[in-house]
Amino acid sequence: SLCWVVGTIYYYELLGVSREATTREIRRAFKQLALTMHPDKNPGDLSAHDKFLKVNRAYEVLKDEDLRKKYDKYGEKGLDEQQQGGRYESWNYYRYDFGIYDDDLEIITLDSGDFEAAVNSGEIWFINFYFPRCSHCHQLAPTWREFAKEMDGVIRIGAVNCGDNNHLCRRRGINSYPSLFVYRAGQKPEKFNGERTKDDLIRFSMQFITTSVTHLWQGNVFKEVESAFASGIGWLITFCADSGDCLEPRTRQKLAGMLEGLVKVGWMDCTNQEQLCDSFQVTSGATALFPPGSALDKEGSVLWLKTLDSKEIYSQVISHLPDLELLTTDSFKRKLARHRWLVSFTYGDKSVPSHEYKKLQAFLRNDHIQVGRVDCVSDSELCQSLYIHKPCVAVFKGLGIHDFEIHHGKDVLYNIVAFARDSVRAHVTTLRPDNFPSDRKEPWLVDFFAPWCPPCRALLPELRKASIQLAGQMKFGTLDCTIHHNLCSMYNIQAYPTTVIFNGSSMHEYEGHHSADGILEFIQDLVQPSVVVLDPSSFTDRVKGRSEGEVWAVDFYAPWCGPCQALMPEWRRMARLVSGQIMAGSVDCQRYQTFCQSQGVRAYPEIRLFSGSTRTYNGWNRDAHSLKTWVLSALPRASVDLTPDSFRSLVLFGKDHWVLDFYAPWCGPCQHFAPEFEVLARTLKGEVRAGKVDCQAHYQTCQSAGITAYPTIRFYPYLGTRRHEHSGEYVNSRDSNVIADIIRQRLQQLSPRLHSKPKDEL
Repeated sequence: SLCWVVGTIYYYELLGVSREATTREIRRAFKQLALTMHPDKNPGDLSAHDKFLKVNRAYEVLKDEDLRKKYDKYGEKGLDEQQQGGRYESWNYYRYDFGIYDDDLEIITLDSGDFEAAVNSGEIWFINFYFPRCSHCHQLAPTWREFAKEMDGVIRIGAVNCGDNNHLCRRRGINSYPSLFVYRAGQKPEKFNGERTKDDLIRFSMQFITTSVTHLWQGNVFKEVESAFASGIGWLITFCADSGDCLEPRTRQKLAGMLEGLVKVGWMDCTNQEQLCDSFQVTSGATALFPPGSALDKEGSVLWLKTLDSKEIYSQVISHLPDLELLTTDSFKRKLARHRWLVSFTYGDKSVPSHEYKKLQAFLRNDHIQVGRVDCVSDSELCQSLYIHKPCVAVFKGLGIHDFEIHHGKDVLYNIVAFARDSVRAHVTTLRPDNFPSDRKEPWLVDFFAPWCPPCRALLPELRKASIQLAGQMKFGTLDCTIHHNLCSMYNIQAYPTTVIFNGSSMHEYEGHHSADGILEFIQDLVQPSVVVLDPSSFTDRVKGRSEGEVWAVDFYAPWCGPCQALMPEWRRMARLVSGQIMAGSVDCQRYQTFCQSQGVRAYPEIRLFSGSTRTYNGWNRDAHSLKTWVLSALPRASVDLTPDSFRSLVLFGKDHWVLDFYAPWCGPCQHFAPEFEVLARTLKGEVRAGKVDCQAHYQTCQSAGITAYPTIRFYPYLGTRRHEHSGEYVNSRDSNVIADIIRQRLQQLSPRLHSKPKDEL
């Protein structure tokens, strides 16, 4: 999934959005067009239907992460024919049901790409899972908006459109709409089941703000203030007296949650603690912020607040708190040599990071990540030496100033926090000419990318996951081609992201799913290739000239074809699953077009099986398991079907070891396991015989053997005497390799008994 350097931009132009547009921006742009271009609004225009179909098609493709990736790389020819966006809704649907919360600033619309980062960031999220056509969802919308305005800044209010994010909602167990859940990092989501009123929603969400509000009095106030100041934390104190105003309890609690880790919140009862309030120069209700080190006699150090509104107080408090620590060239090198830091690079006043950044220190304290800033105007040489030319955030991993990673996700707190936590654990480095692995003494994975390209941004967290799995075996780096044009040109990079494995003198471009699992499988495949790359000559020698009993499965593909791209990692996975039993190959029909035509290949991908005869795969599913089941069906069976008579004579009275699969023809998991059992039968051939018992046809046999679920795998070792129906040992696995290992270990344990048979047997 790539963005061409030149780019396929027709669909983006149709919707009037840039190539880096978010799903929300794409949805909003489409809605605006739908309201004016819809055929319902243009009854006299005979071309309105065709015009709107094109716009609808562009929207259907760009809103879907996988289709968008295919389109970005291959244009329209990379998309399946059936994905034509031929159906659209009525004008009323787009006006009233479409993208309910897209225009609400307080409500964050989450999609599959940023959901995980959000709910694991450490902030509290209250998320509304809705469906566009659900009437209850529309009834709730005005209340949810009011609730979001009230709680804005206290917790994060989110919405997930389950029409656009079907997989995400299913994975999260959402089966009715609207479903309202509170998420906290590392804890089970809490479902809201109350009345859907604003007050009930506020009451429910407030219980998750567990930061305490301290009642301050003569006995604790000085100790509390000193201890907080020593940790760099200030106090927000509201003084309650007979006259004037102090903050009500719910506002105090809200502010405690909003300012957690930065400022403690307390209240003082001046009717009982009159002298104490006098010492704070307070005679009537008032609220003040005392930053660390502040004192009443230090002019301007204490901030007296003139409002009772929680959002206004929060904004004034955050502005008044000290800025992130400023790092200069000298302190930067010294402090970053051994400690982990998140650094905000700014360019004078024009790009001062948001006051929200001050909260980063509190969020990352437990991760032992310090937070600072560098002003690239006054320290331009430092920024230039790191190839930093615009405002950004980067994580330095405590291994010196050259081992860092730049954040390319959303410039929002929850995204930066998730990035910082992932980055310090992972082993991905931002590459530059001075640390690019051109000599390549060890294997490197280099991701050539552009920050504006959505598939590039989606790949970065997957690279971090893969780098953790391969720590010590492979190094990972990313190269921003918008900055390092020359390096990217040197390696002939035509599209983003292009992921290349440098191994010694060889280079391998990664093709496949942009996921950690896909990358790990690809690397595993480089070490031990599972698919034979065939040309016309080797196809003739190895496939046409195959020996008797040898079976080949061959994928005829074209590199530009989207479905071929999707098949590639599944084909490699399938090849590994059938390794040793079936040979898997692939033919590039763009390169060998004449040859593929001579073989009668008309569409891509075309999958053929060459055994006694040639068969073509017509299945709908092209996943590794479906393909494996199909290719294994070409092999002669290695197991035998057992009847009640043969079960008695061969298993109970026979002198062989047996492994049995008790199954029912109607049972889905049994059908799924059947090809795996054949693999097991072939693996154990000559050591253990394999049999299958149909428990629908031979119910009595299965009942007397104690079978209560299907499929059940039992091992019947021969120990020199007649076996009993119940003597079969249960094997708790459905993986042929695992079952084979269990049985072989069992045979080793039994070997002394097998070699000392009873006297009447000798």
